[in-house]
Amino acid sequence: MIFRILEDQYAEKSREAKAADQRFMQLALTLGRRGLGRTWPNPAVGAVVVKDGVIVGRGWTQAGGRPHAEPEALGRAGEAARGATLYVTLEPCSHVGKSPPCVDAVIASGISRVVSAIEDPNPEIAGQGHARLRAAGIIVDVGLGAAEAARDHAGHFCRVRDKRPHVILKLAVSADGKIGAAGRKPVVITGEAARARVHLLRAQCDAILVGIGTVLADDPALTCRLPGMAARSPVRVVLDRALRLPGTSKLVHSARDTPLWVMTSDLAEAPAAMKLGAAGAQVVRVAAPVSAPGLNLPAVLRALSDKGITRLMVEGGSRVAASFVAADLVDEVWLLRGADTVGPDGIPALDALPLSALTGSPAFRTRASQVLDKDTLTIYERA
Repeated sequence: MIFRILEDQYAEKSREAKAADQRFMQLALTLGRRGLGRTWPNPAVGAVVVKDGVIVGRGWTQAGGRPHAEPEALGRAGEAARGATLYVTLEPCSHVGKSPPCVDAVIASGISRVVSAIEDPNPEIAGQGHARLRAAGIIVDVGLGAAEAARDHAGHFCRVRDKRPHVILKLAVSADGKIGAAGRKPVVITGEAARARVHLLRAQCDAILVGIGTVLADDPALTCRLPGMAARSPVRVVLDRALRLPGTSKLVHSARDTPLWVMTSDLAEAPAAMKLGAAGAQVVRVAAPVSAPGLNLPAVLRALSDKGITRLMVEGGSRVAASFVAADLVDEVWLLRGADTVGPDGIPALDALPLSALTGSPAFRTRASQVLDKDTLTIYERA
């Protein structure tokens, strides 16, 4: 009878300990998301220091990627970190980069246990951070919150493994699957709540990409227009093989305030490139197919990755959207459906491709769905 009581007490304590671990890891994940869109080329990591069930330090990767989350949290904890547990959403770095290795700070702080969500696939780390912590006598548990951490760090993982950003395709379609009126005229598809959600997504991405057709038709600003969040606007990227971007466009006029990168052919004329450069835009030349319109999308993504972009939002135009889908370069889809119809003469969401190429594809699964007033948002991810 005594042994049964002891076993029950141990099991209850174990459940309580697991629940506490999950709670603190969720906080670390939430903190890390504060940096989405701001920390590139580094991942947006969150960290929490807990001692005797009390949070004594919190941190997240700062804008520009430094300082990292771990030294931020440890610095706030101070001496209270000794003997405490560190919850972190990604394996602490173990190599010397532009900052000292985070594992050195963890070891020096006196932390006794590290709960790490997921291993970093960066070849310079790839388990070495965890190994060094264990070699220093620190208990290391890996895997709690791994699924959420993998989503939050998908841009970092994609850039490290595939040399390209994680691509999020945003589509706003009418009830009959159109994105514009006849003649490629713009039309209001969704309401204010849906548009606000899109602007929040812009703020959580490193860059937003459209084609030159969208710029010529709509003259968009492509900034984050949520109150107080203009500074969170992503880098604006335009696919413009022949450098047709007008100097009078909103994008060019704001190029000195919010970065504008124009992706063009390696054969584009130099005078046009010089004019854009003089206005504050960066002209990036990539290979263009000789026998096909547009630019080589893998080359575009590689160039963006080389410049540090980890999370790319593709927002503009049915042709650009269809080209990313056809090239199998979409990792995540945000599909907003409005309540009204446009009519049979409207512009299809994916040009010549049916919308079911995404919504019915076995390559994607539904991750979440949300009602935004009269509109609905469905998020798809790689299966």
